[in-house]
Amino acid sequence: MGWMTRFLTAIAFLAVGVIFSPETFGSKSAKITTFVRLAHLLCFSTAWGAALWVTFIGGIIMFKNLPRHQFGNLQSKMFPAYFMMVGICCAVSVGCFGYTHPWKSSATAEKYQLGFLVAAFVFNLTNLFVFTPMTIEMMKQRHKIERESNIGEEVGWTKNQEVAKVNPKLASMNKKFGMIHGLSSLANIMSFGSLAMHSWYLAGKLDL
Repeated sequence: MGWMTRFLTAIAFLAVGVIFSPETFGSKSAKITTFVRLAHLLCFSTAWGAALWVTFIGGIIMFKNLPRHQFGNLQSKMFPAYFMMVGICCAVSVGCFGYTHPWKSSATAEKYQLGFLVAAFVFNLTNLFVFTPMTIEMMKQRHKIERESNIGEEVGWTKNQEVAKVNPKLASMNKKFGMIHGLSSLANIMSFGSLAMHSWYLAGKLDL
C-alpha cells in the first residue's frame, strides 16, 4: 500500500493547490476549462455510480448468494480497490471543481459543494487506510474461529448466530467485527451522502 499512499497524497496536495491557487496552473482558456469540466463530470459520475452499486446492489446480491467465507474473502479484495478508485475520483473532482470555482471568488453554494467533495474524499481515505485493514484482520480471525466450529461455508448468518450463543470467543469476535464494520459502513454512507448532495447541485445546473 506504500505506492498507493504516496499517489493519493500527491493527488490530495495537487487538489489543495488547485483550490487555493488555481492561477498557478495556467490561464483558463476555453479548451482547458472544458477539459477540466469533463474530467470533473467523469470522475464524479464514476465515484457516484460505484458507490451506488457497491453500497446498495452488488454487496447485497453477493451476501445473499455466496457462502459467507467466500463472500468475505471477495470483499477483502474488492473493497481496498473500491475505496482507492473512489478516493482518486473524488480527489480529481475536488481539484477540477476548485479550478473552475476558486475558493477566494466562489459563492457560498460552491464552497459548500467543494466541502461535500472534500468530505467524500476524506471518508474514503479513512475507510481505505483505517477501517478496511482493521475489518479484514478481524474477519480473518473470525473465519479461523468459525472453521474450528465447522461453519462459514453456508449462505447467511444463521449458523454463526446459533454457534455464538454457546461459543463466547465467537460472540466476542462478532461484537468487535460488528463495531468496526459498522464504522466502515457509516463512513461509506457519509461519502455516498456527500456525493448525493453534489449530484443534486449538478442537476440544478442542467438546462435540458
